[in-house]
Amino acid sequence: MNLRLVFVATVLGAILSPLSPSQTADAAAGLRAKLYLTQKGVPRSLSESGVLHFAQSNKATRLQETTDAPIQERQWRATLVANFNAPVGDSEFEVLFYDIQTAERKFIAPTMTVFVNDRKQRTIVHSLRLQRPQFEPNRRLEMVVTVRRQEVGRYRFQILGDKVQHSGEVTFSDDEAR
Repeated sequence: MNLRLVFVATVLGAILSPLSPSQTADAAAGLRAKLYLTQKGVPRSLSESGVLHFAQSNKATRLQETTDAPIQERQWRATLVANFNAPVGDSEFEVLFYDIQTAERKFIAPTMTVFVNDRKQRTIVHSLRLQRPQFEPNRRLEMVVTVRRQEVGRYRFQILGDKVQHSGEVTFSDDEAR
C-alpha cells in the first residue's frame, strides 16, 4: 500500500474526527462531577461558588428520615448538588442508587432522571426524596450520576431511620378463637 495514501488518510481522519457525531460521546468521556448531599436548605440567593461552598461545608454522609409520618410512610429528603467540570451538554442526566451494605452491589430501582434547564450549566441543585419501601433504613448506599450512559460521579452515604418493630404477640378475640 502506498505510504503517502495512508498518511493522507490518517491526517484527514484526525482533521474530520472533531466534526463527527461521536464528538458528544467523546466529550462525555472526559466529563466528571463532584457530588454533595445536604439536608439543610440551600439558600436561593447564593452564587454558583456560594452554593458549592455551602454544599461542601454542609454535606451529609448520614441522612436522617422524616419523623412526621407513620414508619411505613417515612422518607429521606436531601438536596443533591452536582458540580460538573464542564457544561453537561445534554438536557438531562441520570441518578442511580445502589445498596452497598453487603459485598454484592444491588441496584435500587427506579432510576431518577434530572432535567437540566440550560445545557451550559455546570452546577445543578436538585431535591431528592428517597421513599420506603424501595429504600430501607440503616443501609449504606452509593449514588451514581451518569450522563449519556457514562458514569461521571459517585457519592457514598448512609440512610438512618426506624425499622418496623413487631412485638411478636398475637391477640385473638373469643369469636376468632372458636
